[in-house]
Amino acid sequence: MFGDLMGMMGKLKETQKKVEETKKRLDTVMVDEKSHDGMLQVTLTANREIKNIQIHESLLQEKEQLEDYLVLTLNKAIAKATSIHETELAAVAKDGMPNIPGMEGMFK
Repeated sequence: MFGDLMGMMGKLKETQKKVEETKKRLDTVMVDEKSHDGMLQVTLTANREIKNIQIHESLLQEKEQLEDYLVLTLNKAIAKATSIHETELAAVAKDGMPNIPGMEGMFK
């Protein structure tokens, strides 16, 4: 019993380390998103940290339009980054889960 428990604890610690390594790696995965007409582009990491925003000069003349572009484009970029983030972390978690009876179908 204790051997299994110690093995599971070791596996969980190893998985936690891999999760932290994956989070660090996701800081280097860049997600680019453009507005439908290409007048606004945002770049963020897969950890959802904004790295760059490029705004076409004509958008600077129209405050409301720029705000709309920012909201729409940032939301699309955040959705992409979140998908990458969750997929990567789920893969690490699934790979590192100890074999606990009844838990097999939870991480498919």
